[in-house]
Amino acid sequence: MTAITTSTITDVSPNQGRKMIMVETPATADSGNTIVITLADYGMSTFLGILGNLHDVVNDEVSTEAPTTEVSSGVLTITIGGSSEDDNKRVYTIWGK
Repeated sequence: MTAITTSTITDVSPNQGRKMIMVETPATADSGNTIVITLADYGMSTFLGILGNLHDVVNDEVSTEAPTTEVSSGVLTITIGGSSEDDNKRVYTIWGK
């Protein structure tokens, strides 16, 4: 398992009562890699949910994927999974408050 440190995180809906951020990994992300996000950095104290997408072909062939998540002391860890695909871009939409 390798930590991905080059993901792009975008604050999608700030100050709307709930928060939503989008995480885009590089096209080299493998199943089992992890992404670590400090929720407070994005104005969140509670993790509510995640939607995962796998790009078989970057920005073209997109399917859903079910990553696993864990929150400890306000830090969200996303483990890429739900498929055995390697070397693909992933996009995760994360909800919190």
